[in-house]
Amino acid sequence: MLKILYDSILITIFVFSMMLIIEFLNIQTKGNWGKILGRRRNRQYIIGALLGAIPGCLGSFTAVSLYAHNIISIGALITTMIATMGDETFILLALSPQKGLVIILILFLVSLPSGFLVDLLLKEKQKKFFKCDCMEIHEDKFEYFSLRLVLPQLKSINFERFLLMVLNIFSLLLVAFGFIGPEEWNWVRITIIIVIGIATLISVLASDHFLKEHIWEHILKKHIPRLFLWTLGALIFVELIVHRLNIQEWIQSNKYIVLLIASLVGLVPESGPHIIFVTLYIQGNIPFSVLLASSIVQDGHGMLPVLAHSRRVFLGVKLVNFAIGLSFGFLLMLLGL
Repeated sequence: MLKILYDSILITIFVFSMMLIIEFLNIQTKGNWGKILGRRRNRQYIIGALLGAIPGCLGSFTAVSLYAHNIISIGALITTMIATMGDETFILLALSPQKGLVIILILFLVSLPSGFLVDLLLKEKQKKFFKCDCMEIHEDKFEYFSLRLVLPQLKSINFERFLLMVLNIFSLLLVAFGFIGPEEWNWVRITIIIVIGIATLISVLASDHFLKEHIWEHILKKHIPRLFLWTLGALIFVELIVHRLNIQEWIQSNKYIVLLIASLVGLVPESGPHIIFVTLYIQGNIPFSVLLASSIVQDGHGMLPVLAHSRRVFLGVKLVNFAIGLSFGFLLMLLGL
């Protein structure tokens, strides 16, 4: 059970570091990277897939905003939601970088024709159901990173910066000395250290506003506790239910039921439940087809802004993705994958 706790801590540290880096890049560009991409309407499906491939929910939130402002079509929005795995992308990359990259690539390739076909079938029947601005940029308080502010900020260091620096440095030491993560020096340990190192550097150099409003109040308070508990719960579930009760045999003999369950769970607009299937797949307890189906259907928190503004669009996108995910999963399962 101690190993489960260590694994949960490592995953949470890695996810937090990646979220911090991506949030920093998004704020530094004021979210304009998504709007610039969205101007090329003839390439909107590639744009949607690229946004979905970005770990976390920033890419999908950007796609929702672009759709709400009639910059991309409903098909491009569906492309994004198929390509994204939300926060689970971070976890999959932390558990198995190779398999994580393969899943991201496959979702990218599946999403492109899916979005195109949806638009082709709907043709001129598309309507813009809602309008929202989902990206949280805080333009009135925006502060660029500036080297001249580094020393003054460190001299009058606030609580948030101090704690983030301590947590990041402590995490670096835990990984470097092998207390958590790989026991030997390899490319996985080096990658984790580089990611945490970049996050540490950002925690030193970034503005007070960025650290307090975007990292402390948003990521650390809202995302990380829930992500840690879901990860810990999923690992405990797999250990107690799958291994100790030996339901692996039941899973193997009821693959199609498991496929349906995974697809239904994917309908939940929440990052968390999908972690169970990610963990089961990494440990070899479910086939690839089940994970792919679940990954296609689920979209983390990406569709929550849509749910708040239009239940019709939310249900439409979810049902389309459910049908696509279940179809691909069923086909791959027939092929023995």
